[in-house]
Amino acid sequence: MKQISHFVRSGSLNGYVELVQSLGRDPHVFLRAVGLQPKFLQDPELLIPRDAVRELLEITARATHTEDLALRLAARRRLSALGPISLVLREASTPRDALDTLCRYLKLVNASLILHVEDAGSVVIIREELLPTPGLQMRQSVELAVGGMFQMLSELIGAHWQPLEVCFTHRPPEDVGAHRAFFRRSVKFNQEFNGLVCRASDLSQPRELGDQVAAGFVRKYLETALMDRNDSVQETCRQIMLALLPGGSCTASELARFLHIDRRTLHRRLVAEGLTFSGLLDQVRSDLARRHLRESDRPLGEVAELLGFSRPSSFSHWFDRQFGCSASQWKKQAADF
Repeated sequence: MKQISHFVRSGSLNGYVELVQSLGRDPHVFLRAVGLQPKFLQDPELLIPRDAVRELLEITARATHTEDLALRLAARRRLSALGPISLVLREASTPRDALDTLCRYLKLVNASLILHVEDAGSVVIIREELLPTPGLQMRQSVELAVGGMFQMLSELIGAHWQPLEVCFTHRPPEDVGAHRAFFRRSVKFNQEFNGLVCRASDLSQPRELGDQVAAGFVRKYLETALMDRNDSVQETCRQIMLALLPGGSCTASELARFLHIDRRTLHRRLVAEGLTFSGLLDQVRSDLARRHLRESDRPLGEVAELLGFSRPSSFSHWFDRQFGCSASQWKKQAADF
């Protein structure tokens, strides 16, 4: 069965060809290297392999010595790049309403992106997490997602809008100047999440409403498309696990509660796809562990917490069983490689 989270809209690479050409390189060489044909980029609604896009961004950044490649790509992005949903977002009564609408239809835009919007008093925390790809670096893809969110909110709130904080889980680049210039403020790295912290008042600003009739037609189209988009149990469980792990509450009972089913039903559905809760949890944790150890400088104790372990010793025993070595040894080997 085709897993929709393994594909993204071709529109996610909007502006890529022109950007690489401006850097003095041939974009078609990089496209062919990851198995993408240039004609794939002509239709923004065409679904293309997610992992090929992630690899494309990484090899392009390395080959052109452009650490801020994803931010340069995001700078070229306008709200319209999101496709039909952009009309509904433009007609939202406030930027916060637009965010809630994006959360509802996100799987139609990027099924591998998990978006959580949290109210915390006078601030709103926007967390963006990508379903991991074992063995592939995702720094550029993560920065494109967060940069795209920044661009979207800037278009909805105002060109001079600034978030309170910009956070990334990976380590900082050698030169953070480009990141500071793009986000119009200092950026925090080696953090607990990827995303933005914003003033609630900025997101509650009323917007001038336009063509609500057209937006209504598009919303009906999106609702129909949403009903036709059925996720596998594995994909749904992975998304919920990623959200629950940092809080240490990723249990079978809690997962079943989020799915509005009992534990026995959860067990039956997982078994039907050849899975168990513990096996899937180990897969998700392993993917996250590789990513944090390879791409960030966070202490092992903090990595353990992000993976839902209450004690560093529990993380150490689990890691040794999964990888056959200690986390520090694996991190050193990954750095040497």
